[in-house]
Amino acid sequence: MTRRQGPIDFILAAGFSLLLMLLALRPVQAREVVEFPDHRYQPGTIVIRTAERKLYFIAAPGQALRYTIAVGKAGKQWRGVKYIEELAIEPSWSPPASVKRDNPSIPDIIPSGAPNNPMGARVIGLGPGGEYAIHGTNNPRSVGTAASYGCFRMHNRDVIDLYARVRMGAPVVVMP
Repeated sequence: MTRRQGPIDFILAAGFSLLLMLLALRPVQAREVVEFPDHRYQPGTIVIRTAERKLYFIAAPGQALRYTIAVGKAGKQWRGVKYIEELAIEPSWSPPASVKRDNPSIPDIIPSGAPNNPMGARVIGLGPGGEYAIHGTNNPRSVGTAASYGCFRMHNRDVIDLYARVRMGAPVVVMP
């Protein structure tokens, strides 16, 4: 014997579908306080683990703020130590030569606030060299993926939070 679907069943199914859609659209909480038992790094250091797609801001010995990030695409990832050499709010963007080579139609400068500006709300520029940065994004769905040319993308609310914590000259350690 089969049960006939009634209006209550329809309302429950619709409500459940709506709840699932809202949960899918809800921003993921990317920032959390975690234990960081590696005591090689001083407070103020940023440690990026590309395989995890996580950035750790060392807040105190044994403790870090962990953020979800987007990392470089295959063949665009790097590792090593750089230092914070630029801090900018709502920056304009000049695409590096590697991006222009692959996308020649991209303008030489995308102004601050333009919807196609990929830098987002803040930039934490890394040097020497200035080719890489930790920055916000105009594409929040890319956070947590391998999407960039070597930069590290964050949700804008998270890069604003990190930007307020970092200092010029602080080390950024990038590892696989």
